[in-house]
Amino acid sequence: MDDVLNHKEQSPMSEHSCCAPAAGREAVSHSPLILKPRSREHPSSGMVALPGGEFAMGNHFDDGYAADGEGPVHTVTLSPFMIDPCAVTNARFRHFVEETGYVTEAERFGWSFVFEGLLPERMRKGRQRVPAAPWWCRVDGADWQQPEGPGSNLQGRDDHPVVHVSWNDARAFCDWSETRLPTEAEWEFAARGGKTGFHFPWGNDLNPGGKHQMNVWQGKFPARNTRADGHLGTAPVRSYTPNGYGLFNMTGNVWEWCADWFSPDTYQTNDPVDPKGPATGRARVTRGGSFLCHRSYCNRYRVDARSSNEPDSSTSNTGFRCARDA
Repeated sequence: MDDVLNHKEQSPMSEHSCCAPAAGREAVSHSPLILKPRSREHPSSGMVALPGGEFAMGNHFDDGYAADGEGPVHTVTLSPFMIDPCAVTNARFRHFVEETGYVTEAERFGWSFVFEGLLPERMRKGRQRVPAAPWWCRVDGADWQQPEGPGSNLQGRDDHPVVHVSWNDARAFCDWSETRLPTEAEWEFAARGGKTGFHFPWGNDLNPGGKHQMNVWQGKFPARNTRADGHLGTAPVRSYTPNGYGLFNMTGNVWEWCADWFSPDTYQTNDPVDPKGPATGRARVTRGGSFLCHRSYCNRYRVDARSSNEPDSSTSNTGFRCARDA
C-alpha cells in the first residue's frame, strides 16, 4: 500500500494510496477567509446531542490492520458533544462558498484525485496514476464543483457529500460555521451508536438479513461494481438506516476527516479523557471508509478502523461532518 514513488523525485502522488492517495503537493499561499455577514440557522441546528461518557475504543477482534494502530482496546471518557447527523453536503458547502468566496485547495492547485471508474473511457487514457493503486487518476480541473473533472457537475447531487475537500478546506468550513471537526475518539463514539464491541454501527454482519446498510464496493474491485447497494459513486447523505444515535453513513460512502494528527501509536499515548491525538504529525486522521472499500483489499469500512491522509490532499471519496462542544 505504501510503496508509491516519492512525489518529490518522480510523482505528485504519495502514500495511503489504497484508500485515498496523498497529493504530496507543493505549498501554495492561502487567501484569508473573510467572513461575510450571513443569515442562516444557528450552527447547532440539526445537530445531534450526544451524552459522552465511557466507551471501549479500538478493534475488539484483533482482525484489523496492525500498522494502523487499531489496538489495543482501551477505555475513553468523553464530555458531551454535538455532531452532524450526516456529512456536509454539496448544497451546504456551496452556501459556504457563496457567503465567503472561499476557494478550495483542489481549485488552487488545479487538480485532484478521481477514481478511474467514475471517469468516461476517453478521460482515463494518458492520466498520471498512483503507481501502487493505478485506479487513482490525477485529473486537472477536478474539484468539489466538478467531481469528475471538466464537463462534470453537481446536477442531482445537492444531497450528496461534498468531496475533493482537503482537511484544510474542512477546517475553513468549520471556522465559518462556528463548529469544528470531531476528534477521532468522538467520531468512533458517535459511529458506534451506543453499541459496544462491533465492527459496524448495527453489529458484525455486513448485510444483516441480506439488506445493504452502507455504500461500499460490490463485485470485484476495481474492475467491476455490480451496484448491488444502489450506488457506483457517492450516495445521498441520508441513505440507509441511521445508527442508534440517529447518525447516517458513519461507515462507507466517504472517508471523513477528523481533527487529530495520525500516529499508529496513538492508543498507547493518548489521554484517557477527551483525547485529541498527537501534538504534531504529517497526516490527519480519516475515518469510516468509502464507496471504494472492499474486503479484498481495504477492509476499513468499520467503526474501529483508522486511516489518514495529508491535510492538503483531496480525492473523490473524502468528505467531512462537523461537531461542536455541547
